[in-house]
Amino acid sequence: MHASAQPRPADQHRPYFFLSYAHTPRYGAGGPDPDMWVERLFRDLCGHVMAMTDLPAGAPAGFMDREIRSGEGWSERLGEVLASCRVFVPLFSPRYFASEMCGREWYAFEQRTIQHQAYTNRPAEAIVPALWVPVPPEQLPGPAERLQFNHRAFGDRYVTDGLYGLIKLRIFAEEYERAVYELAKRIVSVADATAIRPGRHVDYRLAPSAFGAAAGEGPRPMHVTVAAPTRHELPEGRDDAYYGDSPLEWNPYHPVSARPLALVAEDMVRSLNYQTTVSSFDEEVLHLDGKQPPSRPEVLLVDRWALEDEDRRARLAAFDAEHRPWVSVVVPWNRDDQQSRASEAELSHRLEETMPSKMRQGRAACRAAAKGVPSMEAFGQILPQVVEAAAQQYLRHATVYPPAGGGHTERPRLVGPMGTDFGTTQYIPDRLDHAPDAEETDDSQS
Repeated sequence: MHASAQPRPADQHRPYFFLSYAHTPRYGAGGPDPDMWVERLFRDLCGHVMAMTDLPAGAPAGFMDREIRSGEGWSERLGEVLASCRVFVPLFSPRYFASEMCGREWYAFEQRTIQHQAYTNRPAEAIVPALWVPVPPEQLPGPAERLQFNHRAFGDRYVTDGLYGLIKLRIFAEEYERAVYELAKRIVSVADATAIRPGRHVDYRLAPSAFGAAAGEGPRPMHVTVAAPTRHELPEGRDDAYYGDSPLEWNPYHPVSARPLALVAEDMVRSLNYQTTVSSFDEEVLHLDGKQPPSRPEVLLVDRWALEDEDRRARLAAFDAEHRPWVSVVVPWNRDDQQSRASEAELSHRLEETMPSKMRQGRAACRAAAKGVPSMEAFGQILPQVVEAAAQQYLRHATVYPPAGGGHTERPRLVGPMGTDFGTTQYIPDRLDHAPDAEETDDSQS
């Protein structure tokens, strides 16, 4: 065997799977532990995985949160395993998708799959769902609904009753054994096929939930607009390796990233359970009357080199002059792009002159994003905060629709395209100061 094909020592200590499940409350004082059945499933899966692989003695086949030792920091430990495990196994149940903690675990792992695809330009389908209690398709949030997974391969009884039904009833013992065996086979095959690389440790306490809006509300709208030139309209001497035939093919983090940034951003925003659309700034006819109520929140990705075109620069300046706090600006740039580094002072000054309002808008995270995001990793860290800021500003400025049925109401509630109750949007603290800025409560600074 070639040396490069052998498992690295660090890989031997990475769990094959992370079992993500919703804790069931104990029924009655002194009652049995309801999660004992999940632990049995976990042990059974680990046994199969050890038999199907060459994991050495003592290496973890899987992980569930009961593995955290007393006195160990649970957040740090969860973040560590989510950054290193090879496959994520969510146990579907109605309680699972109502759990913010489970949504955070899903989000933290999915960022690794998005980053992996950005680096390799190959899909990384490393989430293997398991049915604990069957959930009607219409009740699945976007991230779960998008998974392409054939549960019937594990047996018809598994689909109708879930693992909980099979494990609780002795008459289904054979069906349970088959389903667990097939699940373990799928975990091992997916882990070996995707070979997803370890990722950055996520601060689990600050991670948003992948399920976004409350259960049953469905995905919320979010638009991503790209202001960048094509490779045919670059200023003289500019390296065209970062560009394509369309602004949407702009790849500022080349060669580390193998995918256009618009596609990476679309995946990242969608992972927050937003219904995401993408377009070029040059094609958008959205710079009309800034006094009109917004139709959606937006993230505008700006290439500083796009301002070399005077017509585009004038349109960006006109856009900046409108009061659109529901549009957050992100300025990606590559610290390894020698041309951008050499021209950084000039490019930054031109952007400050063109879009002074957006450069000073909103939270600390938004202002940092507008000043420049120097790497793909930094982009993945800051984009969720910028997206949430845009969504909150949209809720503050969107048209309010009174409840259906007419009649008087003292406090109309927003029932527009972002959900049924906009007062519950989650706030994600900025990593810089962990609190909203003063500007956030002042529309004149938004």
